[in-house]
Amino acid sequence: GAFDLGAQSGRWAAFQERHRLSCEETARLLLDAYEYRGLVKHTGGCHCGAVRFEVWASADLHVFNCNCSICTKKQNRHFIVPASRFKLLKGADNLTTYTFNTHCAQHTFCKTCGVQSFYTPRSNPDGYGIAPHCLDDGSVQTIVTEDINGKEWEKAVKEHKTIRDMSKP
Repeated sequence: GAFDLGAQSGRWAAFQERHRLSCEETARLLLDAYEYRGLVKHTGGCHCGAVRFEVWASADLHVFNCNCSICTKKQNRHFIVPASRFKLLKGADNLTTYTFNTHCAQHTFCKTCGVQSFYTPRSNPDGYGIAPHCLDDGSVQTIVTEDINGKEWEKAVKEHKTIRDMSKP
């Protein structure tokens, strides 16, 4: 239904026209921006483009560099976000999953090119670990990398002050 925007109606119409958005798309964009204040929308995906996603996170990323067996082999560096801030845009049917040991971590990767652009970490099964090197250019300002001793995973996660909270909205 229609609603009165008062003095803002001109700005609304100009914004819609400039970005070629419908009224619903404009409202969704503005609500997203309000809901995730202080965060930016990053987009990314795998190498071949079969898997694409968007994620709301800080422009200044806190990335973990884990030395566990799988992260070492894959050179898996990642930042953690709540599931509510992650959206798979395409490629669900092109993902496959690898698990081992406790089977808690869900290592998802593209069936075509083999790239893991995101996964469900054991430390945060209610969130996602996002590979910053799989993000599109332009939305990241800085990256701070923190080493985590995944070879002694239980001890490292128990002693870490904030990792478990990183997937909380």
